Amino acid sequence: MKKECVQCGDEFSGRADARFCSSYCRSAFHNQTTEIDQALVRKINYTLKKNLKILSELNPDDKKRVKKDDLIGKGYDFNYHTNVYQTKGGRAYHFCYNKGYYDSEDGWLTLVTKLDFV
Repeated sequence: MKKECVQCGDEFSGRADARFCSSYCRSAFHNQTTEIDQALVRKINYTLKKNLKILSELNPDDKKRVKKDDLIGKGYDFNYHTNVYQTKGGRAYHFCYNKGYYDSEDGWLTLVTKLDFV
């Protein structure tokens, strides 16, 4: 039974469940598919590290109030964070690893450091 290789398109014969004509094509196919995933992970990790750096620079201690525009001006991406902690009172803390913030009001953010990670 002739089949077509998923990677190169060549015809080959082999086991009924075979998808590739050679181990080279199998490796090339899987390298291409994981390359896309790895690029996405690299981009997300870069953004998280950048966010952490910005929060660390603006809040070297435990707690500080800053304007939201200060984070935006430094390139902080509010779409990326590692976790959100919701208090019983309804306040949401957005963390990037151990540094985080909560939205106070009127364009102000309170930057905090979660010490139990250290």
